[in-house]
Amino acid sequence: MQDKTMTSNTNGERITVFIVDDHDVVRKGLRFYLSAHPDIAIVGEAGDTQTAIEGCAEHVPDVVLMDLVLPLKPNGQPSDQGGVQATRLIRQNSPHTQVVVLTSYAQDELLFSAIKAGALSYLLKDADAPTVLHAIRAASRGEASLHPRIARRLMSEVSAPGPTHDPAAELTAREMEVLHLIAQGQSNAEIAAALVVTERTVKAHVSNLLSKLHLSDRTQAAVYAWREGLIEKT
Repeated sequence: MQDKTMTSNTNGERITVFIVDDHDVVRKGLRFYLSAHPDIAIVGEAGDTQTAIEGCAEHVPDVVLMDLVLPLKPNGQPSDQGGVQATRLIRQNSPHTQVVVLTSYAQDELLFSAIKAGALSYLLKDADAPTVLHAIRAASRGEASLHPRIARRLMSEVSAPGPTHDPAAELTAREMEVLHLIAQGQSNAEIAAALVVTERTVKAHVSNLLSKLHLSDRTQAAVYAWREGLIEKT
């Protein structure tokens, strides 16, 4: 059964999506499924890094679904740096655009490189269609979708905080609660409901804890929480 829940971006408009994958059948399948949802607008697609960068510069989508192994140019050979390069340049050109990685590859170096390049969310291609849709909607709100298994694979690759100081010690009890919920994949709305506060208050807590931990986004906060053992590794 298809999820017909209506969700829009922060401007109340349809979520614009650009699909990047070097397999035509994958792009067509994603387009067919996502186009059935009235809050999603597919604005373009690409099968290589160069075309993806050019297409996203033209359309400035809200969300890009990004494969990691792509040819750097049309008709080229696949490169394990194709998706990472595309992510980095798309994010540099349009910080508004969020990148959701959708890949068959879970190697540590690829996923870690994607984080550093600015990708927000990380899914494997065995994810079901509603999971991909949920990740797109969450990304349009700036919220990450990070599977715990992927978080565990990234732990050893994430640089540890400064050796002489534990930044988590600076977090308030409420900020630590928010960090725990972020690591569990909760959205701002879900955190607000759990803590009985407003979403605006949650956003303030998230901003404060990211600053104290010297992290740039929610995904890095989730990885930090897993790596430091702040939530149970099940």
